[in-house]
Amino acid sequence: MVNNQSSPLPLLVATGLSKSFGGVKAVNEAKIEVAKGSITGLIGPNGAGKTTLFNLLSNFIRPDKGRVIFDGEPIHNLQPYQIAQQGVIRTFQVARTLSRLSVLENMLLAAQKQTGENFWQVQLQPHLVAKEEKQLQERAMFLLESVGLAKKAHDYAGCLSGGQRKLLEMGRALMTNPKLILLDEPAAGVNPKLIDDICDRIITWNRQDGMTFLIIEHNMDVIMSLCDRVWVLAEGQNLADGTPAEIQSNPKVLEAYLGK
Repeated sequence: MVNNQSSPLPLLVATGLSKSFGGVKAVNEAKIEVAKGSITGLIGPNGAGKTTLFNLLSNFIRPDKGRVIFDGEPIHNLQPYQIAQQGVIRTFQVARTLSRLSVLENMLLAAQKQTGENFWQVQLQPHLVAKEEKQLQERAMFLLESVGLAKKAHDYAGCLSGGQRKLLEMGRALMTNPKLILLDEPAAGVNPKLIDDICDRIITWNRQDGMTFLIIEHNMDVIMSLCDRVWVLAEGQNLADGTPAEIQSNPKVLEAYLGK
């Protein structure tokens, strides 16, 4: 549900973002702000540039121009892995899991800067490595419990349903201790019963843990029930932004996005 906190400070500010492919402007002078502790939505018709904008924010694709400021620091010149280390983690429309590894192993691989990755630490301080591995396993199981997958911890990830894979991907994101999670269509291709579960968990992480989310989603019920603020793209440009109620009644949005 909508968070009623007044004027929280922006955690992410992107301005003037542009990207062309073969002369076609996929994103054109776009801007977006995400308030700390908020759930912010990004909507628009197919081909509006939403996923491209996500890719620009996380630098999976370099912008032709524009700036991205995260937590007061510019990140648009950083590599994707460096942006992830700063605390910006994204998921994908099609969940990316390692099918031949267990659900638990998928979670453990998401943890950053593990002591066991250092050869000399393994050789000289094996007790520290073992201690950290135990702590990581405990955290992974705790997070699997929070996404409802604890009973499937030792199953192959490839055996999960599409919705369960999305939950696993969210769990992997949480495993990195993020400050901001970019969710690309978390409800797409998901059983309707599981959509409610996903939404409930997002609300819990936001309200109880203060997690900040930026969400692309075509399911308008999801966007309108979850988000504090919604940004609308059309043909790569900003069309509108406001509260869910303002967006629902905006004539430009109704014409461009809802076809009314």
